[in-house]
Amino acid sequence: MLNFNVPPLKNTAAEPVWKVLIYDRFGQDIISPLLAVKELRDMGITLHLLLHSDRDPIPDVPAIYFVMPTEENVDRICQDLRNQLYESYYLNFISAISRSKLEDVASAALAANAVNQVTKVFDQYLNFITLEDDMFVLCNQNTELISYHAINRPDIMDTDMEAIMDTIVDSLFCFFVTLGAVPIIRCPRGNAAEMVAMKLDKKLRENLRDARNSLFTGDTVGAGQFSFQRPLFVLVDRNLDLATPLHHTWTYQALIHDVLDFHLNRVTIEESVGPETGARPKKKNKKNYDLTAADKFWQKHKGSPFPEVAESVQQELDTYRAQEDEVKRLKSIMGLEGEDEGAISMLSDNTAKLTSAVSSLPELLEKKRLIDLHTNVATAVLDHIKTRKLDVYFEYEEKLMSKSTLDKSLLDMISDPDAGTPEDKMRLFLIYYITSQQPPSELDLEQYKKALMDAGCDLSPLNYIKQWNTCVKCLFNVLFFSCGSLFSMVMNTGSHFVMEGVKNLVLKQHETDDYRYFDPKMLRGRSSTRPLSIVGGQNSLSYKRNRLLFFELQAKQGKRVLYGCSELFNAAQFMKQLSQLGKK
Repeated sequence: MLNFNVPPLKNTAAEPVWKVLIYDRFGQDIISPLLAVKELRDMGITLHLLLHSDRDPIPDVPAIYFVMPTEENVDRICQDLRNQLYESYYLNFISAISRSKLEDVASAALAANAVNQVTKVFDQYLNFITLEDDMFVLCNQNTELISYHAINRPDIMDTDMEAIMDTIVDSLFCFFVTLGAVPIIRCPRGNAAEMVAMKLDKKLRENLRDARNSLFTGDTVGAGQFSFQRPLFVLVDRNLDLATPLHHTWTYQALIHDVLDFHLNRVTIEESVGPETGARPKKKNKKNYDLTAADKFWQKHKGSPFPEVAESVQQELDTYRAQEDEVKRLKSIMGLEGEDEGAISMLSDNTAKLTSAVSSLPELLEKKRLIDLHTNVATAVLDHIKTRKLDVYFEYEEKLMSKSTLDKSLLDMISDPDAGTPEDKMRLFLIYYITSQQPPSELDLEQYKKALMDAGCDLSPLNYIKQWNTCVKCLFNVLFFSCGSLFSMVMNTGSHFVMEGVKNLVLKQHETDDYRYFDPKMLRGRSSTRPLSIVGGQNSLSYKRNRLLFFELQAKQGKRVLYGCSELFNAAQFMKQLSQLGKK
């Protein structure tokens, strides 16, 4: 797309064509985790601007647009054509543009005498955000429109639910077009996942029916990228596991997501600057750090327990200091202290060792930058661990989940003024409530509620969880649904404790594996119920489990697993949604 929708020529030293990139907030969110500003510049992007910002005309430069085909965006594109802002226009729509909106663009181009300037119009089918090689989310902008709260609010209208499902299906359709494969779809019955599966099956089927315009032919973008032809797509509703997003975590990436502002692979932390003067606290500046695949330390340690990460940061720092000291020592031996780099590069052959050491300085400086990055981020995480005693919460929840002997009563944990924030206490209690074999008696519950209120907790999330618990019991008993077999599949990539809490929601256990089966390639549009078995599985990070809808794709061979969700929230964001639902 950034090369005018022409595959870039490899092994060419030709200068890129200079151009501007115009995107909306959706396009910005899709690009930002994938390409840094330097990478955009290397591709010839001299400016990247928001569609609805004030933009000056640049009449001798082509413009690449990457936007959603909304009415507001189409109107602004038409305005740009009328104002003759750019030399030529390459219009790329994130989702497919409707015929009527395309006609609006054509009419504006005719009126502005700019038909020849509209060089290309593409539907890119990229309405999802790739955070990692094996992880995607459906959206970042307007997440409240497809949030857990939006789907589960009691006053939701049928038309609203249809709109939410259509939004989710559009993104999933784009994902499979990009993947270049038609999936076999499996989902449980009787919840939002089934609605999404039915709509996605229909949309895929309709596209395959039109042989001339099908997006899944051999020439499809992305076809053949992966070794498997038919991915298995498992679609699950967040309601099947409400405890996991509340769980206190202990791995590096999961902790960052839980306690810091971690958003689209960028973490924002506050750093104190300047001296503390009298009663006035130190000034605080916000600093952003990108945590990307190019960061080898991040790739290696993001799934490690936090103490191991802290130790590894120190080891990296020691190695760096040793290398730095070696450069200083060589300079000292040759009497070059204070010399500039130009003088050093002109040394004779017998100084090759020093020249080699100095030539590695850029790499050394980059290593230092990453060490500083992770030192600052790890320190910010450690501050939360210490002040909130998150290690205590993590260990306590582990014992709670595994039914181990507790060295401190739950009531004492809630009542301890030095252990955790009110939100930490409520998260702990909700996990206990969801996973306990038997819900606490009314008398015990009142005692817990009083302790939670005394600790400053908002009880609204508990109100909702109680309603959810009752509804799930009724639903599961009516459907005679086998949770044990379902959760043995889901918990391959989740936390084992959820099984304990949900198994006792079912009065009658029997093996049905009641998953619906959809194959969009089948000529007849009927679905069936077949046993579902997932081979292998992956011990997913908590970061990858905090989601509303849980998607997996797995090859029959090779066990490649991709994860996705409709929204990626942390515990605080999830608690806020539960609180909103509990007040209704």
